[in-house]
Amino acid sequence: MSWERSQQANVDPDQPGADYIDPDSLDTVLTRAAAPVLDAMAREIDNEPVSLILTDASGTVLRRRLGDAGLAAALDSVHLAPGFRYAESNVGTNGIGTSLEVGAPLLIRGDEHYNGRLRRFSCAGAPVTHPVTGALLGAVDLTTLAENSNALLLSFAKMVAQRIREQILEEAGELDRALLRDYHLACQHTGRPVIAIGEEVLMINQLTQRVFDSRDQAAIIDHTRDSRGRTEQFTLLADLPSGVTARLSYRPTFVDDRLAGGIVHVREQVDRRRTRPRARVRAPVLRSVAGTSATWTRTVEEMIDACTRNEWLVADGEPGAGRSALVRAVHDHVRNGRILVSVDATASSAQSVLEQVVTAVDEGSDLLLRQIHHLDGEDIDAIGDLLLDVCSNSATDGPWVAITLHASDGPADTHPLLRMFPKTVTVPPLRHHVEDLPELSRFLLDTMEAGRLVLSPAAVNQLARLSWPGNVTHLKSVLEKICRRRRSGTIELEDLPAECRSTTRRRLTKLESLERDAVVEALALHNGDKATAAKALGMSRATIYRKVREYGIEYRARSVRSRGRP
Repeated sequence: MSWERSQQANVDPDQPGADYIDPDSLDTVLTRAAAPVLDAMAREIDNEPVSLILTDASGTVLRRRLGDAGLAAALDSVHLAPGFRYAESNVGTNGIGTSLEVGAPLLIRGDEHYNGRLRRFSCAGAPVTHPVTGALLGAVDLTTLAENSNALLLSFAKMVAQRIREQILEEAGELDRALLRDYHLACQHTGRPVIAIGEEVLMINQLTQRVFDSRDQAAIIDHTRDSRGRTEQFTLLADLPSGVTARLSYRPTFVDDRLAGGIVHVREQVDRRRTRPRARVRAPVLRSVAGTSATWTRTVEEMIDACTRNEWLVADGEPGAGRSALVRAVHDHVRNGRILVSVDATASSAQSVLEQVVTAVDEGSDLLLRQIHHLDGEDIDAIGDLLLDVCSNSATDGPWVAITLHASDGPADTHPLLRMFPKTVTVPPLRHHVEDLPELSRFLLDTMEAGRLVLSPAAVNQLARLSWPGNVTHLKSVLEKICRRRRSGTIELEDLPAECRSTTRRRLTKLESLERDAVVEALALHNGDKATAAKALGMSRATIYRKVREYGIEYRARSVRSRGRP
């Protein structure tokens, strides 16, 4: 069966095709827990003709320990070394890739390897899973020359994998205990709503549940998720669906230099007695944006206020959140009749950008500066000098200027130019106002002239579960993909693109994204039959179940009625 999968994957039977992968990080739950275990086990194989190898879940070698240094050259000749991926689809049947593929420990003897150059070795692989979540983390492999093969290799590999799992559990327990300690202290001493968030832990005290209703709790938790993995203290303001503004203060918890998680203190910023019960606030109607949530409403009102006062502002926020679109919509709403010149530093040369700014200034037009962090310091200084003249000579009805910016954009966020911009309005990412998603989707579909296309409740619910790393721009691209396939009718769950049927919150690599899409498309093609889909993909049934769970793939088999297109 493994050989069949290797043939279907077009594995070279003569030359190992291990790809070199530059790992994103070698500091992971697996590597931290494995380090002391590998050190101890390496002493057990000292002077023995065997290597001890640790890989991640994709089969990429992370660590290699040698009992006999003479084995190094032989392993290097087949790229069984740190950084090379030994997945079954890369090099064929082998102890690492095949054990990961089937999800079970196994021994591959010399002639059982698919690739001819690997037949001089025997290897025993054992998967390493997280003892709490069950997630596949990687594998342990013992490799030796084929003539030295024996059944003890497999027993040893399984023992090492089990000890790593025990170490993960011990470390997780230590981190969780530290987080729990800080959580209890915060609950006892602050008398306020408190949330604890760790890698696998989320705790909310009873006061949080009493003070905030379920919708506000969900919004607070969504904001809190952004703090996962943060190692520095920070505070942010969150506009909740009820109209209340909450201050979230995050403080990390450490065990030595290991991050256990963090504690979030929640405090209301407004008088609850005045705001509860409160009718849902509706933002001023703007022609080219959509949204009625409390978070979006406050953002719109702040920007309208700045524009009305002719107060120059910075529109802060993540790429794709709609910063430029909101500036244009507010300008049309407040300063209708005045021209707004939009200058994008990435769309033309620096000289052209300067010329556009000069022309706008000379004509007295309002100005939107986008992506100016892409310009060098001298060009930004030149723009600053032009705007300083405008600022010094303008009357109260002079030009209005806005800049779009994000904290990660670069040196422009601290440039003296910004001293002329007293107001900053943060445009929220889509994940912080997903309650606007139905209205926003309808608005975007209408702009695509797809007025006869509607989203089903199941599709809307699924879209609302996604993290939307590209924000509104990302949502627009998804709807465009759907519109290219159909122009009317109801968009059901199975009509969503592959990326929208996966709810994993971690950022996938390009290869993982391709794999996820292939699994989703195979399930769609075979009406949700995982066994048939697995066969079509050349993987085992166990593997496709693991991939569905790992990527959080949502799929509902089509009924006979839903097969037809309106």
